[in-house]
Amino acid sequence: MAQSKSAPSPNETCNGCHEQETKLKASAHKGVACGNCHVKHEEYPHPAGIKKPDCAQCHSPQVERYNNSVHSGEVKKGNGAAPTCDTCHGNVHEVAGTRGAEYRKGIPDTCGMCHDKELADFNTSVHGKAVVQNIPQAPVCTDCHGDHQILRPKNPASSVYPTAVAETCGRCHGDVKLTTRFGINSNTVSTFNESFHGMALKAGQPAVASCASCHTYHKILPSDDPRSSIHPRNIATTCGHCHQGAGSRFQIGPVHTVDPNRQPVPVRYARWFYLLIIPGTIGMMGLHHAGDLLRKTLFLRFSQKAAPVVVRPLFAEERMRPMERWQHGLLVLSFFTLVWTGFALHYPDAWWAKPLLRWEGTWPVRGTIHRIAAVVMCSVSLAHVLILITNKDLRSRWLTLIPRWPDVREFYEGLSWRLGILGKKPYQSPHSYIEKAEYWAVVWGTFVMAATGTLLWANNWTLTHLPKWWIDFSRTIHFYEAVLATLAIVVWHLYVVIFDPEVYPMDPAWLTGKSPRRREAHHDPAHGAGD
Repeated sequence: MAQSKSAPSPNETCNGCHEQETKLKASAHKGVACGNCHVKHEEYPHPAGIKKPDCAQCHSPQVERYNNSVHSGEVKKGNGAAPTCDTCHGNVHEVAGTRGAEYRKGIPDTCGMCHDKELADFNTSVHGKAVVQNIPQAPVCTDCHGDHQILRPKNPASSVYPTAVAETCGRCHGDVKLTTRFGINSNTVSTFNESFHGMALKAGQPAVASCASCHTYHKILPSDDPRSSIHPRNIATTCGHCHQGAGSRFQIGPVHTVDPNRQPVPVRYARWFYLLIIPGTIGMMGLHHAGDLLRKTLFLRFSQKAAPVVVRPLFAEERMRPMERWQHGLLVLSFFTLVWTGFALHYPDAWWAKPLLRWEGTWPVRGTIHRIAAVVMCSVSLAHVLILITNKDLRSRWLTLIPRWPDVREFYEGLSWRLGILGKKPYQSPHSYIEKAEYWAVVWGTFVMAATGTLLWANNWTLTHLPKWWIDFSRTIHFYEAVLATLAIVVWHLYVVIFDPEVYPMDPAWLTGKSPRRREAHHDPAHGAGD
């Protein structure tokens, strides 16, 4: 007999033989007709071999997610102990609603039927105690692991995969309303994301420390609890799991800095120094070159004098010798590689960072290239120093870049002319304050970046022998100095080499050694011993 297409039979009919109606009335399936789940049961006696009810008939999204989970995978392997729908939700006729406080409170015990060790740790934790206290916002297993599509922690799609842990924890610890209500610091997640660990995780490096690496996964205890992994007596051991010997000689120091004004004094002063010096320096550079661009553009536009010919210049002065051009080429290559790979760590979501981070989960391409470029830049710098020491001829050329008091006057007059304060173009030395500012900025920047970069690269040694604030201090200076150096190269140096109307589209000295730019070829008595 074909299955009837009429409405399912009333539950009372089924209740004549099956005493499930009483249980059903108290369950989440209250009001669901038996025939909705038990198909082909209108006939009596029931035909043999009828397929058992499938939860997917009504709950297909949940079942689909479950089928992608680790639990479903175990069932498919033949693991009879692996949980199915009724393991967690109970008998289909006694299923409790999942929105009630009691159901939520019972989730840890449900999971603990299989995960007893994790349950014991959870019950000891601040989260577990909050659940016992009937705090509805307290997280339970499903808040972190998900409900149906539970994946292994090593699965990159898992909500507890190392690169996703900060976001998972941040659902509560980054919620301002929630943290304010319970007196929890609201910016612990944001400060972690700004740390090297946070940036590296966001960039796709699963091997670095996440929230759980320090706080553990389930047995999360307050920092004042002697059993806590972040208790002052235990934090050196916790950090030592990755950084051997970390904090063995000095206190580790605060990890989550809540208030910027409570950061270590050196870190705070370094940040404020660069926040003042960067806009001031770059602003002055922009003002200087904007005036220069306007002056020269108007002069070349309305004067009868021809502009320099760059391809085949009528006048060419040797500015860079072959050895100097090789050094400059390696310096340029290493510098822009460092800029690209360094800022990719801070801005991993940017389109230009994506090529570097494509293999970050399996091999740290970005960090490897960054360190190679750093070694190249430092090697070029050391070679430059050695050449100046051993080569008298080159040393005499580079001595002209030593700053002198007349440079102050040249800068004042040069800026005044570019801003329209002076009508006549003042004298400018062949190696003026423009070249000297570039050179000594590179010297200073290379020294600072090499020093701080070494402390960050040798982080195990740094954390073993120095307080933690040295790492924070080095990272702060390393980042802001990189910002200053990059902007200075773009605003100051590239204008002089490329966008200066006197040599546009480019001063080829760095390629050919000769520059078409006309410079003063004599010493100006009014300016003392010139260059």
